[in-house]
Amino acid sequence: SLLYLQEPSNKRVRPLARVTSLANLISPVRNGAVRRFGQTIQSFALRSDSKSPGCAQKSCSRSAAPTPPKRRNSVLWSEMLDVNMKESLSTKEIKRQEAIYEMSRGEQDLIEDLKLARKAYHDPMLKLSIMSEEELNHIFGDLDSYIPLHEDLLASLGEAKKPDGTVEQIGPILVKWLPRLHAYKGYCSNQLAAKALLDQKKQDRRVQDFLQRCLESPFSRKLDLWSFLDIPRSRLVKYPLLLKEILRHTPKDHPDIQILEEAISIIQGVLSDINLKKGESECQYYIDKLEYLDEKQKDPRIEGSKALLCHGELKNKNGHKLYVFLFQDILVLTRPVTRNERQAYQVYRQPIPVQELLLEDLQDGDVKMGGSFRGAFGNSDKAKNIFRVRFQDPSPGQSHTLQANDVFHKQQWVNCIRSAIAPFQRTAAAAELKELPELSEEAEENNPSAPNIKAQKRQSAISGITEMELDESASECSSILDSEEAKGAKTHRTPSGHRKTREKQLSGKRKETLV
Repeated sequence: SLLYLQEPSNKRVRPLARVTSLANLISPVRNGAVRRFGQTIQSFALRSDSKSPGCAQKSCSRSAAPTPPKRRNSVLWSEMLDVNMKESLSTKEIKRQEAIYEMSRGEQDLIEDLKLARKAYHDPMLKLSIMSEEELNHIFGDLDSYIPLHEDLLASLGEAKKPDGTVEQIGPILVKWLPRLHAYKGYCSNQLAAKALLDQKKQDRRVQDFLQRCLESPFSRKLDLWSFLDIPRSRLVKYPLLLKEILRHTPKDHPDIQILEEAISIIQGVLSDINLKKGESECQYYIDKLEYLDEKQKDPRIEGSKALLCHGELKNKNGHKLYVFLFQDILVLTRPVTRNERQAYQVYRQPIPVQELLLEDLQDGDVKMGGSFRGAFGNSDKAKNIFRVRFQDPSPGQSHTLQANDVFHKQQWVNCIRSAIAPFQRTAAAAELKELPELSEEAEENNPSAPNIKAQKRQSAISGITEMELDESASECSSILDSEEAKGAKTHRTPSGHRKTREKQLSGKRKETLV
């Protein structure tokens, strides 16, 4: 306000210039987070070996760090060969050895990161009482126990290396070692809760200050604590890609071919099991955070859920934010709330069982979103990316029109809900088909073209009637067979005279029926 008093009114643009100039004074925590985001992705994909110079320049263009960040060695396997050795190997073999070396080097980097997480983060925070031992154990898990696991693979790859630096066979080593990665089930299952606790602890000024100092230190390579804690998971999902790359450059007549294919199958199975366990843990994590306003909202299908198919933020017709959970058997709409600085989810309205769920994919503009105030502006508030969910039975009277942030998220929700509903729709359709013959018996009596199912089933019971009689009687009227079923056994042994008489009686009945 002092600036406005001192300066004439025709220079109002100047204070705005001063405001925009404050962009350079934004807290380094936020800028660091933005910078870390890009560098974290690069570190996972390229192990931060081949960061672009432009990224490094951007980091240094701001306030100069006390010391440059520590960088890892980015030497390729082929660069360590002498000229004669390189000429003796084919291009395909060089690429194969490069892929094997990348796996070995990745293991070495992972071991260093696991040790660093313990030495630079866990131990100092425990010693300085920044966090309690229980909190640190919850966040870090049993991270130390995985160091020997990866050291064993690294040692095996080192033993398989020839004096010239090449590895002849890697398949048997991997087939033996990969099943041990099942040990990561517990760690990956705990990640969601660990991340939530870490985010909560970051509100503490001491924790925030310690982590910021670590981030600015060279050893961190501009990665935050969670990036180090998440590196094992990112390493797991990279194994199939590494194995496929080795297999791609392995000659078809090489003994590793079949063994590498087996190794790929093993790691895919391991990842599938870990994902399943992680999904169950994530499902239970959110179930524990649900709050019910009414006992009627509680449904045993919620507590019994083992899979969370989809979840995220959506808006209802009034523009209020909802957090929606699609469990395997039930859809739950909630309102995010905070309880003692912890996130919770208050159940909104009655959960809809998937078996009773009806989905409507609405077109853009079909529904107006927002309250009465927005409605006063006419057609300008017609909603996009909307769909509706409701009970199949209209008696509960619950219908929810939901809006996603964009087309992509809407399609994700629609596809996910359709997939969840599909098994119940197939079951219902199968039940209807099963009941169809009984429901259509009356129609068959008056329909000459009805299927000959009943006649075939009763052929043994009415064997006294000729095959021609069965076909004719079934096609003309199934009621004749019903009336004569009880007499079928006696007819089987009647004399031929009686049979002729019976045929005449049947033919008379047929004439009456046809008339």
